[in-house]
Amino acid sequence: MISNLQSVDERTARELRGLARVLVRSGYADHAAVTAALTEAVREDAPAMDASALVPLLIGEAVIDLDADAAGWPESTDSDRLDAVLAELEKLGVVVVRYTSDHHAAKQALEAAEDPKGLVFFTDTDVWHAVDFGMLELKLWHPDTANVAPGEPLLEDVLTLLNESDLPAVFDEGRIEVTLSWQRRVTL
Repeated sequence: MISNLQSVDERTARELRGLARVLVRSGYADHAAVTAALTEAVREDAPAMDASALVPLLIGEAVIDLDADAAGWPESTDSDRLDAVLAELEKLGVVVVRYTSDHHAAKQALEAAEDPKGLVFFTDTDVWHAVDFGMLELKLWHPDTANVAPGEPLLEDVLTLLNESDLPAVFDEGRIEVTLSWQRRVTL
C-alpha cells in the first residue's frame, strides 16, 4: 500500500489506485500514456500531492498486482482469443479500432480504409469496464457508419466468431456485449 496516499482522503486514494489499475491492465496504454493520465488525475483530484513522486508508486503498485495475478492465468486467455477474433475480422475486411478515445477516431479510420466491410471498435473506457466488470462493449458499424441491426449478416458473422472462440457475446441495445476476463499480458 502506498504510504504517500495516507494524506489523501480514502475515496480519492481508492479512485487513484483504481485508475492506475485499469490503465495498466488495459494493455493498450504505454508507460508515457499511463503516466500522463495519472499525473493529470493526481493534479486534479489531489492537488496537494506531488504527482511526480506519487505516480510512479501508483504504477508500480498496479504492475505488481497485475504480475501476481498473471502468474495464475491460463496459457490462452480471453484477451488472447479476442485478439485472434479481431485479427480474423481484419482479414475479412472489417476495420478494427482498439482502445480509441472516442468514436470520431474510429470513424476516421473507417473513412481512410479502402472498401471496408464494416467497422468494429471499442474505447478506452470500454476496456476499463471490462477490466473491472468482465464485459467489453463492441460497437459495430456498416461502412456508411450506420449501426448494425439484429439479423444482419455482418452482425451475425461477428457474433458467430466471438461465440465460436468461447467469448459469449450478445447484441443488446445497439452494441455487442462480450463476456470475458480481461487478462491481457503487458509490459510497462
